[in-house]
Amino acid sequence: MMSYELFISLRYLRAKRKQVFVSIITFISVAGIFLGVAALIIVLAVMNGFETDLRNKILGINSHIILMQYNGAMRDHTRVMQEIAQVPGVVAATPFIYSQAMLKKGDNVTGIVLRGLSTKDALKVINLGKIAEGKLDYLQNGEPGIPGLSQELSSLPGILIGRELAKNLGVFLFETLHVVSPSGISTPMGMVPRMKPFVVVGIFESGFYEYDSTLAFISLKNCQEFLNMGDTVTGVEIRVDDIYKADRIAKSVEKKLGYPYWGRNWMEMNRNLFSALRLEKRVMFIILSLIVLVAAFNIISALIMIVMEKNKDIAILKTMGATRVAIMKIFIFQGLIVGAVGTLFGCLAGLAVAFNLEALSRFVERLFGFKILPGDVYYLSELPSQVNYGDVGTIIIGTILISFLSTIYPSWRASRLDPAEALRYE
Repeated sequence: MMSYELFISLRYLRAKRKQVFVSIITFISVAGIFLGVAALIIVLAVMNGFETDLRNKILGINSHIILMQYNGAMRDHTRVMQEIAQVPGVVAATPFIYSQAMLKKGDNVTGIVLRGLSTKDALKVINLGKIAEGKLDYLQNGEPGIPGLSQELSSLPGILIGRELAKNLGVFLFETLHVVSPSGISTPMGMVPRMKPFVVVGIFESGFYEYDSTLAFISLKNCQEFLNMGDTVTGVEIRVDDIYKADRIAKSVEKKLGYPYWGRNWMEMNRNLFSALRLEKRVMFIILSLIVLVAAFNIISALIMIVMEKNKDIAILKTMGATRVAIMKIFIFQGLIVGAVGTLFGCLAGLAVAFNLEALSRFVERLFGFKILPGDVYYLSELPSQVNYGDVGTIIIGTILISFLSTIYPSWRASRLDPAEALRYE
């Protein structure tokens, strides 16, 4: 059965003609809370989506742990990989070579990060995203039966480049380009840059502009030959079963192998980026919470005006035996109803937008003819969204709590009203 305090609160929310102004303020309070809650849910979902998408893309191209040697190139990587495989938590390992070089196609020259990878086990550790054209397997030197590759180019070593890099150089699948190494060859004429032709056997698209425009992959064997590294590699990349335990697993690997081996995990290598994202998320939460606080002040002003309007009603209720607590409950319920309605509809609207943000962003792009996230400016080319229900719960509880706190002073003033003073001139 509904209590009389709640019944009176609901009656007070229905405006009479002379109370239209109070009702408008109440509506503005509901609208303010609605906008604040919806904005908080949408923005935090986008921030979570950015962090998750960024982490997935970074951990696609890069491994969870990189193991290297203090004294330079790693010689016995086969033995090292066998020992790494025995460490608990390690899923897979692969050798890699990392170097800087230049790509030359006609008059177009650009600097790149050249990575040599083992085609047989690299994909167990890293993920290059979508191979838009060609195949990773074509990186093997002299790979027979590649459809579309001419006979005279089949003897050339293969190279896999990003889509943006291919656009910048104006190169297409199965075309040749030259890789120029910064470490030159000594000749009687002095140091001459080492240059070797490669054929583009694949174009990948990671969705991460920085990688798509700067990375090029060749096979481990071809990279060793091109850089005169013999049988050495830069290090070993490791994949683990739990990315949040990568630091502990890296320490376990270091302990097992001892000096001169050292490991770095993905959290160390990207600490600044993810710390900045978390800080930005907290700041956005605080800034957008101000919308809810402004709405709370509207609730306070609306309730104070209602108390002033209802002096006579409060006095009559008190003479009929209503206690101070009961009077307080009437106005607390009124403020909580305003807060709950705004929170409910704000939550529904926020979740609806957050779950359909990608489709909405595409619609806006088509409607106004511009790109919301240009790939050459931002890390990501699409607007990601991931709803964290813990964040939604925090927003709901926080908003209801703010609404409750905003009712305390007006309801306390109403409960202190003296019936004799209120009815003296009636």
